[in-house]
Order: sequence, then structure tokens, then C-alpha cells
Amino acid sequence: MSLAQGRSYLAIPGPSVMPDRVLRAMHRAAPNIYEGDLIDLTARVMTDLRRVALCSGHVAIYLANGHGAWEAAISNLFSRGDTALSLITGRFGLGWAQHARSLGVTVETLDFGIKAPVDPARVEAALRADTARKIKVVLLTHVDTASSVLNDVAAVRAAIDAAGHPALLAVDCIASLGCDEFRFDDWGVDVMVAASQKGLMVPPGLGLVWVSDKAVAACKGAGLVTPYWDWGPRIFAQEYWQQFGGTAPTHHLFGLAEALQMILDEEGLPQVWARHRTLSRSVAAAFEAWGQGGDIALNVPVAAHRSGAVTAARIGQGGAARLRAWCETEAGVTLGIGLGMAAPGTPEAGDFLRIGHMGHVNAHMVLGVLATMEAGLQALGLAHGGGGIQSAAAVIAAG
Repeated sequence: MSLAQGRSYLAIPGPSVMPDRVLRAMHRAAPNIYEGDLIDLTARVMTDLRRVALCSGHVAIYLANGHGAWEAAISNLFSRGDTALSLITGRFGLGWAQHARSLGVTVETLDFGIKAPVDPARVEAALRADTARKIKVVLLTHVDTASSVLNDVAAVRAAIDAAGHPALLAVDCIASLGCDEFRFDDWGVDVMVAASQKGLMVPPGLGLVWVSDKAVAACKGAGLVTPYWDWGPRIFAQEYWQQFGGTAPTHHLFGLAEALQMILDEEGLPQVWARHRTLSRSVAAAFEAWGQGGDIALNVPVAAHRSGAVTAARIGQGGAARLRAWCETEAGVTLGIGLGMAAPGTPEAGDFLRIGHMGHVNAHMVLGVLATMEAGLQALGLAHGGGGIQSAAAVIAAG
């Protein structure tokens, strides 16, 4: 008998749960896009986007998803034949590198696998070896949405500086912004990309790029830039429409304004970061307990290297795929698929899943997902240790 009737729950790592008040803010007639309230609201959104990234520089909004934000950054950073150093800790780090390569950028890579973060010593060594200073930009993924590895951005910046290298630092925060601690200015970031559909709690559709003054100056005249992707007219707009390369994404702006108010002015960034850390630790506690009696393990073994936004895990012998199917069809909970953890079509591809705990998520939502998963482990006869829910609840109780 299926118990999936009722409100379903999407526990994937984006699009994330959208607050009802964000949806209500978007549920309105189209506004005047030439003057009036929308122009004032957009100015507040731009200010708040700087606040949420702790960035004193510039921000550009594109009608795009995260891949569009990648392309916006690449187009403005590089000319054809320029060189990037890409630091890879999962599928999306690899994807950003491939995207740059397809646009004509020469991409050198350092691959750190899918279970551990970037090693700053290797980064420093690679940059010291670049005596011709060909590398223009270091590409880093703060949190790889596939592997759930959390990278130390400040340590990578320190490695660049220790090597005495002039490379810019560009960071993908698509999974992490509004979830994991991020400090654009303090950590010496030059370019950062994000999107609307994860920690910012808004539907997919906005690609976001933050830019330092240093990056603006260093990349003036980039040969890959096109009229739409050019960040210059957007961040130095003389007319309102230039901020978006045309018609404004009106209803996304209404939703984003509401979401940023919730994050910055009501809960506050430090509490947002703390909430995500606690929820992530509760998920990890459940998996660690289950793993005591079965072929179940977190993808990232070291707690300090795990994201607060998403957890990737393994349940062997195809157990992850079976559990995902059971949770969705029998209990109304959709878990995330594994990405880049095993070759598609292989038996191992069914061993991986992800849980999104980003954005508008609280204790009872996460505990409900974990309890549903434990029921699925029991229903499917998948070997697992006991005490998963008790362990998760203890983390929540301790705060």
C-alpha cells in the first residue's frame, strides 16, 4: 500500500523548497518595467546581493541558470587561447572546466577526486611551475553539488598569493550561497557565480555573477565576450534595461527581494550558516549509524569537508536507487540522484544518492526525510545499523 498521497517533498539539491511568501510575492500582475516601484526594488536587490556574498564589488544578473552564470564568467574573463587552472572535486568542477574548454580556453586541471577538498599545496606548486604566468584564472567550486565536497576558498587564495602568481580567483557558489559561510572580500575572491534556485530559495532562472574591481580591470577587452554576456553594461548600467540585457526578470526579482529579506534581515547570515551546519550534521549522524550495520557510507569521510547544503552518500548493491524509488512511490519523498560518482549504465551507478538540505529547510523537514529513509531501508530489507533517527535527533536537540 502506498502512503505517498498528500503533499510530496522534494529533498533534492535544487531547485530547493520555495517559501510560500516568496511564491506569493511572485504571484502578481506584470509591473511597469520603465519606471516606478520595480526600479527601486531592483536597487534593493542589488544591494542585498552584495550583502549576501559579503562583497563590496559589483553584481550582474542574467536570465539564465547556473550554466549560464558559468558562461557569463568565462566570456568576461578570457580571450580565446587564454589559460585557466581548474581545481576539480566532483562533477560540477569538471563541468565548469569543460564549459571553458568548449569556448576556446586552454584548461589545465588538478583533480582531487570526489571525496576530499582541494589541497592548497598542490595549487601553490602548480602556480609556481607556471613561470611564464600563462594561467589567468583559477577556477574553484566552493561546494560541488555532486560530491558534496566543501572547499576552503581562503586557503586557495593564500596558495595563489604564496606562489606570487597574478591569477584571478573565480569561485562557483551555486550550491553554497546562502547555505555555507562565504566571504567574497575577506577571502580575496575576484569573481563568483551563483544561481537563484538553491540557497536563495527562488525558482530557477537567474544566473548571478559578482565581480571585484580588480577583475573588471584585468578582464577589460576579453575576446570571448558577446553583447548579451558582457558584464560591463550590466554593472555600469546607464539605463534600467541594461542591467538585464533587455526586459527585466520581473517576477524573479519580486521573489528574490523577499528571499533576501528573509535571509539577511530576519534570520541573519550567521544563523543561516549555523542552521545549515546543524542540519547537515544531523544527516551525517543518521548515515554514520546506518553504516555500522550495512554497506552504507557518506561520500565525504571528514566532517570538516562536508557541505551544509547537500549530502552525497552510498548504499551498495544498487541500494541507493532502490531506496530512492521506494521513498518517492511509497512515501512521497524525492531524493537526489547520484551525479558523476559512477559511470552511467554501470551497476555502481545505482549505489549513490544525494539529500538536499538547502534554503528553506528546518529540523522537522530533515528529520522527516531521514525517518522516511529509515522506513525504506526496513521495507526493502537493506542491511543497516540501528539508531539512525536517534542519532540525528540528538544533533538537532544539541543545536
